[in-house]
Amino acid sequence: MPVSKKPPVALGGLADTLGFPIRLVQVAIFKDFATELGSLGVTPAIFSVMEVLRANPGITQSKLAATVRLDRSSVVPMLDKLEKRGIVARRASTTDRRHNHLYLTEAGERLLGQAVKRVRAHDKRMSAALSPEERETLIGLLGKLTQAKP
Repeated sequence: MPVSKKPPVALGGLADTLGFPIRLVQVAIFKDFATELGSLGVTPAIFSVMEVLRANPGITQSKLAATVRLDRSSVVPMLDKLEKRGIVARRASTTDRRHNHLYLTEAGERLLGQAVKRVRAHDKRMSAALSPEERETLIGLLGKLTQAKP
């Protein structure tokens, strides 16, 4: 008996948008990221936060939120969880009581070290279809899109 192939689902106007293919790539990347780093309890957002804290010890919560493009309302509960896990330390500002300065703890540094190794493997896997030049071009183009004003 012949196997019938169903025609692909038509995408309509989605086929001509930037957002839809970027979203599909994001879903694939997040799924692979979860497979690679889920056992560490590290999500893409947590990894981003840890990397920014490593590169900017003492950054304020507001600057952190703006840098990783998360709402302050979602950064605060994430920091609470990371603080309970012993990964992040908050220190009150000595000059402005409205601000906390954030630091990775030693445990946070160790976790980030483990995560970085896995993220490199994840990134290599996810960009395997691209040449090094294409990868660099894509990162540059995506960087331009992040600067676009809505």
